[in-house]
Amino acid sequence: QVQLVESGGGLVQPGGSLRLSCAASGSIFSIYSMGWYRQAPGKQREFVARITNGGTTKYADSVKGRFTISRDNASHTVYLQLSSLKAEDTAVYYCYRDQWGPTGWTDRSWGQGTQVIVSS
Repeated sequence: QVQLVESGGGLVQPGGSLRLSCAASGSIFSIYSMGWYRQAPGKQREFVARITNGGTTKYADSVKGRFTISRDNASHTVYLQLSSLKAEDTAVYYCYRDQWGPTGWTDRSWGQGTQVIVSS
């Protein structure tokens, strides 16, 4: 089982920046895909970005050029740098991890979520 702990959310003005962190612990395997979804009030959870153990990244069109995902394999941590923030980026951001274990891909693990509010 994998535990994910997120941090870094908060209140920021439009145009500002934040960095979210997600640290994994527990039964960690080296082949993984890890990333972020977000859910705004009254909306469905949507994909934001992900990164693999090899460093391959993918972004939602709405955040391309503004958000950057990175990872530190040694500490099992993924980061999401949020820049040029807009009001529509306001949401709870959830970290997830998929990993390849002895019997194939494991069930997805989720963090508890961290709130990002973009407001003047």
